[in-house]
Amino acid sequence: MNIAVLTPDREIFEGTVKSVKVPGTNGSFQLLENHAAMVSSLGDGKVSITKADGESMEFTISKGFIEVNNNVVSLLVQGVEGV
Repeated sequence: MNIAVLTPDREIFEGTVKSVKVPGTNGSFQLLENHAAMVSSLGDGKVSITKADGESMEFTISKGFIEVNNNVVSLLVQGVEGV
């Protein structure tokens, strides 16, 4: 699946990934390939991404939203630390 991680002023990451774990407002959840379409609000917390090549990346976000549709993930966040 493909992901784009965006803040209001820049693109943080774009690429193909195996999984994404995000801090939902009601608890963390993970997305894998062929996940059902959804939109969810996010709270402050850690995002973990496993890239297609198996490499992992982690960073902390300040609130936002995530949209999943047809293996395309859009992660829209207010701020990012640790990238």
